[in-house]
Amino acid sequence: MQPDTRGAIQAAMRAVFPSVEARLARFYQMQEYHLGWRDEHLALTESDPGKLIRPHLVLLACQAAGGDPAQALPLAAGIQLLHDFTLIHDDIEDDSATRRGRPTLWSLWGLAQGINAGDGMFVLAHLAIHGLTATGVPPERVLAVLHRFDEVILQICEGQFLDLSFEGDLSIDPEAYLMMIARKTAILVAGACELGAIVAGASPITVTALRDFGRSVGLAFQIEDDILGIWGAPELTGKPPAADLVRKKVSLPVVYALAHSPHRDELARIYRGATMDDAAVAQALAILDGVDARAFCAAQAREHHAAAFASLDQIKTVAGTPAEAAHAHLRALAEGLIGRQA
Repeated sequence: MQPDTRGAIQAAMRAVFPSVEARLARFYQMQEYHLGWRDEHLALTESDPGKLIRPHLVLLACQAAGGDPAQALPLAAGIQLLHDFTLIHDDIEDDSATRRGRPTLWSLWGLAQGINAGDGMFVLAHLAIHGLTATGVPPERVLAVLHRFDEVILQICEGQFLDLSFEGDLSIDPEAYLMMIARKTAILVAGACELGAIVAGASPITVTALRDFGRSVGLAFQIEDDILGIWGAPELTGKPPAADLVRKKVSLPVVYALAHSPHRDELARIYRGATMDDAAVAQALAILDGVDARAFCAAQAREHHAAAFASLDQIKTVAGTPAEAAHAHLRALAEGLIGRQA
């Protein structure tokens, strides 16, 4: 993503934050801390906002559908604020003390303030989308975006429910796991693409194609993440070897092995153990390798990549137009996920 595009997205996000009296300032400053705009002392700071993939997809989908991406900036801001809202609450629900190498919001200011700050960002995400009217998007289209936006949020909550309910359950199968990540992770990627197309006023066929593209990309991304969490090179991922096994994360390779390995009981015993030392990690890796869990996951990721490209190919663009350029960027983004190393 170009630095000016990331800057425009960040500016649209900042524009939603209101000016308030001094005694309310910390409420918003805590949220700005989570976004990387402030440090632990709530002083302004500069930090890399990351790739901002989801809001970038909003703009690319809008342009690929024949719209003006500048009109979709408020939606891009809303999508990113929604994503960050889910992270604030995820950190609480997962009892995570750090995120991206910094203390989490709740770990600094407590559970109650963490929940409330997340709720505030949830509202700001909606207010951002209301800003579409100011960019010239017709009111009925804005209403359609808001309605679909809330449906996406509900599915994210369903996915989080499934994820929480799976904790400690070593009997879940790959189908149930994929159902969970389709809601918790892939739906927001799908929603970013779908809503960008709606802003553009695209046909139902194009809206559906971009939604399906996003869903497939989101599933492939999470599955690739699951592979890297176990077999990723530490010098590239920045994580310890077999980090997800050390954390006893029940990711797709583990779910697959638990369903198919003749040593599933031993793997379950390892996961239920008090500690995960080097010997236990090595044993778990051997069980996963014994059923080719990595190959299974890689094949699943390739299937979703292929589905993403098939959906994208349904969208016809005119050569030399901004829509064609955006279409090419979407394809390049999906291709960049295949076999990624970090």
